[in-house]
Amino acid sequence: MKKQSSPSPCGCFVVDGNIGAGKSTFLQLIQQYLPVHVIYEPHTKWQQVISGENLLEKFYRDTPRWGYTFQTYAFVTRVMEQEEHARRFSSIPVHILERSVFSDRYCFAAACHELGNMSRLEWKLYCEWFAWLVDQYVTLPKGFIYLQTDPQVCHQRLLKRNRQEESGVSIEYLSHLHEKHEAWLVRKEGLSDSVKNIPVLVLDCNEDFEHNKAQLQKHIESIVNFVGQYYTDNLRDFSQSMTL
Repeated sequence: MKKQSSPSPCGCFVVDGNIGAGKSTFLQLIQQYLPVHVIYEPHTKWQQVISGENLLEKFYRDTPRWGYTFQTYAFVTRVMEQEEHARRFSSIPVHILERSVFSDRYCFAAACHELGNMSRLEWKLYCEWFAWLVDQYVTLPKGFIYLQTDPQVCHQRLLKRNRQEESGVSIEYLSHLHEKHEAWLVRKEGLSDSVKNIPVLVLDCNEDFEHNKAQLQKHIESIVNFVGQYYTDNLRDFSQSMTL
C-alpha cells in the first residue's frame, strides 16, 4: 500500500527529553525569537478524554492497567495534532513538535514493557501496529533536538512545577527514562534504519536557560545552525529573528 500523504510544512523537527527537562518552557522561549510554529503535546486530550476521565492521571496511578491504553491513545492524538496543525499553519515553513510518536515507542512504551507495566502480548501488538502505522501515515521529522538533562535536575524541576498527575513520579523512573533517551538519541541502539538516520542535536540543559539569556542564546544559535542545514533559504530569517 502506498504511504498516505497529508498536508505538511516544509520541515518538521522534534524537541525531546525526559519528564521535567523543560521542553514546554524551552519551546515557549524559542517561539518568541524564531519564526517557527510550535506544536505542544496534547495534554488536554489526555486529561479530558470524556467528562471526568483523566487518562494521564489513570496512567500514572495504575500504569500496569492503563499503560497500553495510554500509549495507544498517545500515538493517535499526536498524529491528529500534527496533521491538524500542518493544515492550519502550512504557510509557516518550520514546525517544531514537543515529543513525537518516536518518543513513545523508544522511551515510554519501551519503559512500560521493561518495568512490567505492559505485558509481552501488549508489547508485541504495540510494536506491530506502530511499525505499520508509522510506515503508512507518519512523516519522519528532519531532526531531533534533545534537551539532555540529568534525572536529578528533572526531578527538582518536576517537584517545582507540581503537576497533580506527576506527584508519584520517582527519581528511579526518571533515571530509567533518561537511559532510554540516551540509548535512542545518543547511542542510537535498536532503531530502524529510517529513524537511525535522522540527525540529532544534543543540548545540555542542566543549567537554567529560562532565566539565563546567555544560555538561551547559545541554545538558539545551535538550533539556527541545525535547522539551517536543511533550510538555507530561511537561515537569514532565523538569524535576523535571534535577538534576545
